[in-house]
Amino acid sequence: MALIINAECIDIKDGECTVVCPVDCIYEGTRMFYIHPTECIECGLCESVCPVDAIRYDDEVTPEEEIYVTINREYFEVTGLGSPGGWDRTAPAAIDHPIVAAAPPNKTTVETALNEGKNT
Repeated sequence: MALIINAECIDIKDGECTVVCPVDCIYEGTRMFYIHPTECIECGLCESVCPVDAIRYDDEVTPEEEIYVTINREYFEVTGLGSPGGWDRTAPAAIDHPIVAAAPPNKTTVETALNEGKNT
């Protein structure tokens, strides 16, 4: 069992999860964060602070979220990161998993941008 980050993180990337992670197993992509499946110690701190409820234990995902179990695992293969042993905050990854890269804009961020435009 590991923690995963799902679609709610796309284009949000609050980053509070990376601050509380005691083992730095959360890595930054361009559009979302990813949890390394073997570096995660499953403490659940990241899940408790995520403002958009994007973090789940992999055995608690809905059928719609199941793809993000694979995405979080494959991210480290497709990016060539492998098992770096902890995220280096000074060097965020410039790429995402191909499925995330191709995903439509996050509905929440689009609605926020539209609302901010109305308030100006």
